[in-house]
Amino acid sequence: MGRITESPDSTWVSGVCQERMPLIFSGQQTSRQQQKYCSTTQLKLSAALTAQLKSGAEIEKSSIGFIHKPAAVSSGAPTEETDSRPLPPGWRSYTSPEGLRYYVNSCSKETTWRRPSSSAEAPQRPLARQNASPYANGQHTEAADVALRRPTGTKQHPGSVSPAKRQIREVKETKITINCVTFPLPGEGPEQQLLKPNEWSYCDYFWTDKKDPQGTASVAGFEVPLQKQLKGKQMQKEMSEFIHERIKIEEEYAKNLSKLSLSPLAAQEEGTLGEAWTQLKKSLHDEAEVHLKFSNKLHTEVEKPLLTFRADHFKKDLKKYDHHIADLRKQLASRYASVEKSRKALADRQKDLEVKTQQLEIKLSNKTEEDIKKARRKSTQAGDDLMRCVDLYNQTQCKWFEEMVTTSMELEKLEVERIEWIQQHLRQYTTLRHETDMFNQSMVEPVDQLLQNVDPAKDRELWVKENNTGDVRPVDMDI
Repeated sequence: MGRITESPDSTWVSGVCQERMPLIFSGQQTSRQQQKYCSTTQLKLSAALTAQLKSGAEIEKSSIGFIHKPAAVSSGAPTEETDSRPLPPGWRSYTSPEGLRYYVNSCSKETTWRRPSSSAEAPQRPLARQNASPYANGQHTEAADVALRRPTGTKQHPGSVSPAKRQIREVKETKITINCVTFPLPGEGPEQQLLKPNEWSYCDYFWTDKKDPQGTASVAGFEVPLQKQLKGKQMQKEMSEFIHERIKIEEEYAKNLSKLSLSPLAAQEEGTLGEAWTQLKKSLHDEAEVHLKFSNKLHTEVEKPLLTFRADHFKKDLKKYDHHIADLRKQLASRYASVEKSRKALADRQKDLEVKTQQLEIKLSNKTEEDIKKARRKSTQAGDDLMRCVDLYNQTQCKWFEEMVTTSMELEKLEVERIEWIQQHLRQYTTLRHETDMFNQSMVEPVDQLLQNVDPAKDRELWVKENNTGDVRPVDMDI
């Protein structure tokens, strides 16, 4: 008899990927034996249902009883019915797909390859283990009975949850999917560290979506810093408009000052007061020149830079960022839909497999065995599809995560540049304003000095000298 080696394979049972190890015969065997290699099937839990179960937690083992063909025919298992004696009450004989005869007790659900004996001294050997094989390590064993009965464990209600399912459900509940993005539940798993601690960086605080206060729809977290950039652009434009209004006021003020300085009012004032008045009118003209120069500098050094900062392709670049992240979110939603579809398909395949297994427990038939094999293959394929979909989902989410970090930090950089740019040019405004005040002060100082030197006595002297009509006073008339 040949030696038995194990060949790994996998199937999906009770919502988890499990490995099956069908026995493959090697050595000198007949072609008939090679075609009947199927023996004991052991179901083990796989270490990973999806990429979400990477924690490596050990999951409880779960198995399901399948019908397996005998590995070989022992000398005690006849290939054809040679005994014409009737079977004991309750026993029936069946033929396997390979033409082997086996016997089933319809009352006790007992099965055996040996013909049941009606003698009281030869009771049937009780089957000690489910799915036992008449061969072990290539040698014929004394216990040649193959268990085709239902598992000895308590039968679960179809709506109940097996320990394996319950364990997986607990693992899944450590994470939650919101708008097709998977997040850890609070208090579950290792604590996440900030990407840029103590910096309040955009890349750390805009991962979840924000509910729109105006309606039921939600706004993607990335949209919040993106909208801030658009709002910043609008604020920058409004600042430029404000400076423009200030320029218009300065220009109008300079024009009015220049016009006022040419006014003929009080032009005939004389003396030291007249000199001070003339200087004051002249200072208005000079001040008008200063304010005109101030308005010109405001236009070239403040208004224009604020207006032209990021004027070229800024909104187009922001739209490019927005569309890129939005496309990745759409891909993520599509991957998530595929995962859910595959998960449902797997659940349907598992349910179909369980139904067919229950049918086999109730009524043994060759057709049911074949149906179980097909259902098992479909369940395995559905599990593989689910793992593939989960892997693609995780890859897409990883790409979205990387782009979110990169793009949000780029937006953060743009915001810093915008603020520093505005700060620089508003400081230039205050500098120009201070310079204007200094010029005005310098022009006012001569006027102030002349006003301090105004001397009414001197003015009277000058005026009298210029306008006197004679200093001889009248005297009394003589008689």
